[in-house]
Amino acid sequence: MLTAFLQAAKQRNATEAIDFPDLPEGAGGLPRLTSEPCLGSTCGACASECPTGAIQVSGEHIALDRGLCITCGACIASCPTHTIVSEPSTRTAVTRREDLVLYNHPQEPAETPSVHDIPGQGLFSRSVDVRAVSTGCNATDLEVAATTNAIFDSSRFGIQFVASPRFADVLLVTGPVGRAMHKPLIRCFEAMADPRIVIAVGTCAISGGVHRGGYAEANGLTPHLEVHAFVPGCPPHPWSIIHGLLLATRSLECLQE
Repeated sequence: MLTAFLQAAKQRNATEAIDFPDLPEGAGGLPRLTSEPCLGSTCGACASECPTGAIQVSGEHIALDRGLCITCGACIASCPTHTIVSEPSTRTAVTRREDLVLYNHPQEPAETPSVHDIPGQGLFSRSVDVRAVSTGCNATDLEVAATTNAIFDSSRFGIQFVASPRFADVLLVTGPVGRAMHKPLIRCFEAMADPRIVIAVGTCAISGGVHRGGYAEANGLTPHLEVHAFVPGCPPHPWSIIHGLLLATRSLECLQE
């Protein structure tokens, strides 16, 4: 016991000092589009390599849907012009599904949603209870669990995970939401008190990923509940998950950018 205390006393602080740091060099992040000219339809390697149909190429125009991306890196490896590269940022969560779709040519700006689109705006700042429900993605479940370890320490942001939906402010869902989980998930949501926030964590929860369109009706969370934040990735990084929670609960203003 004394040895353990001495080792703990010598150990440096394990918690990362910088909030939402970029991924280390060489780490595989989500793909992003650059301003580099694209060969477009004459190449099409990125679209043909993508296993989930996340990339659409029309002429020189590319649409990249991060909500379908499983972070396999095939598009990055196959792009000869470096129009698609790896995204080092861990601030990848968004509040609108359409914001997960990236374009290499400017699009008409969409209308900015009102802050009232998210229930309880500002109410949960620095204090939020989360009920996590897995519908079948162990990889993402492990990353959600990692947010509570000493390195990321989600509790310092006021984020606490609870066992019962009756005590929860946020419903955090992982996995593709297959048919067998449709009713249990709705019952869990209905057991929560208003205002209720719903977060889809991981590609499967956002769109079903590789499972979508199958017999199990595993097409993600959006056909069943209104989602207030989307965290892309397969699986997403723990920092990205924390970013999504703070974004949905309007707590990001408490942090230094």
